Amino acid sequence: MKTKPTLLAILAFSIFIAFCGHGTAGQQVRPTLGTATSYDGVKIVYSVQGSAEPALVFIHGGFADRSFWSDQMKHFARTNRVVALDLAGHGESGKNRKSWSVTSFAEDVSAVIKEEKIGKAVLIGNSLGGPVALKTANLLSDTIVAMVAVDTLQDIAIRAPASYYQARADAFRKDFTGTMKAMVRSLFHPDTYPELMARVETRMLDNSPEMAATLMESFANFEMAELVKNINIPIRCINGDLYPTQVEKNRGIHADFDAVVLPNTGHYPMLENPELFNQHLEAILKELQKE
Repeated sequence: MKTKPTLLAILAFSIFIAFCGHGTAGQQVRPTLGTATSYDGVKIVYSVQGSAEPALVFIHGGFADRSFWSDQMKHFARTNRVVALDLAGHGESGKNRKSWSVTSFAEDVSAVIKEEKIGKAVLIGNSLGGPVALKTANLLSDTIVAMVAVDTLQDIAIRAPASYYQARADAFRKDFTGTMKAMVRSLFHPDTYPELMARVETRMLDNSPEMAATLMESFANFEMAELVKNINIPIRCINGDLYPTQVEKNRGIHADFDAVVLPNTGHYPMLENPELFNQHLEAILKELQKE
């Protein structure tokens, strides 16, 4: 005599099939947590998910953390191996560093790529993560096949005087909270995304004033145009419209440069409109794949 399956058995089987379906699609249910050791012994914490290369390595901006890429990690793990790291001094990574600069942060990214034994990678960097990606591409020229800058590299040739960066550093040392709050407000269109602005502000206030000041001072000797001249990979941008992106001027420095500018979007397109951002990033990745 055949017995009818119970409702509980059917439900259990459905959950099992759904779980297995996710696995066969090549996507882990949750990202795996990893650690790497940077050049100076600082522990770098990162999340990794998916399997296919080229790997997408997400680099957050200054005073942020890898959680800023959560929507992208979930979305792109279906098609690529995705990695998001906390740069030293940020998030869960170690803070026992003495020299804060684009170069030291690029060493963090390099350490993670080597730890994960990634063969080919596309770097995706927001804000400070853009220059960090450029430096990483210089360090790992055989591994980095392209980079996507997110609201950064608007003008590759621009360089402010040392006095500008020193004034910013002094402001962080004198009034870290007030200076950081003012900076966060400048990163969004007025009266937009108040909840997101509050979230970003909370995260960015949870940083070392001395790290912020020292990082600002390091930019006095930073030559972004020189880094760009030393790499031979496509550079693409997904930028907001707070500041103009000088596409033709940038192509004069790096011919394989292009950008899309999202209207009514501030400094964090991947947070402000993740669906639209993901669509543009998908299109860029498909375009790069054809090259």
